[in-house]
Amino acid sequence: MKIGLIGDYDINIPAHQAIPMALALINKKLNSAIEYEWIPTDEILDSSRVSGFDGLWCVPGSPYKNRQGALYGIQYAREKQIPFLGTCGGFQHALIEYARNVLGWKDAEHAETTPGAARPVIHELACSLVEKAQEVYFTPGTKIASAYGCESTVEGYRCRFGLNPIFESAYLEKKEFLVAARDDAEEVRAIELANGHPFFVLTLFQPERAALRGIIPPVVLAFVRALR
Repeated sequence: MKIGLIGDYDINIPAHQAIPMALALINKKLNSAIEYEWIPTDEILDSSRVSGFDGLWCVPGSPYKNRQGALYGIQYAREKQIPFLGTCGGFQHALIEYARNVLGWKDAEHAETTPGAARPVIHELACSLVEKAQEVYFTPGTKIASAYGCESTVEGYRCRFGLNPIFESAYLEKKEFLVAARDDAEEVRAIELANGHPFFVLTLFQPERAALRGIIPPVVLAFVRALR
């Protein structure tokens, strides 16, 4: 089986260093041979570049070279029910994709790339989370709560942007997304698609970085186990 890593590889990004380590640790644990391929966003001109993978992971490192390419990949995984993991930038862009293609908000934007947008569903956080660690609290019954097997954990971030709370209710009213984790301030830190999709989990934090310490990230392990 093969995972497509949607993102623009940069050896200087800690998360990019960690992802191969995480998958290697999981292969060893499961005695499997999961392969992966980096998919630069500027190569994604339509869904053909992301088809043929058993799972797709939109990785940290935004702004991407081709934001629309990342959105194409996310849309393909959501509509075709391909197991999907979105971490950090993947979290942000999955929410933009859903807003545009499901909620019908064609003007849904990311404040980092479109300052002053009329509908910034992803906005600048009041407190930057660049190289910060915080406790996150899981929603019982969610896939991520099952993966971690605990009520809360401390996770690391490298971002300044997250879901704008002004628009949070619009996602939840569709009854397809559910909040999977919040922080101490009740800010959304993980979301799941709950409409029968085999695995569609988004985290604003970067769980893959646990592999830099030799630890298997539980949500990445759950993602790999969901591959068909």
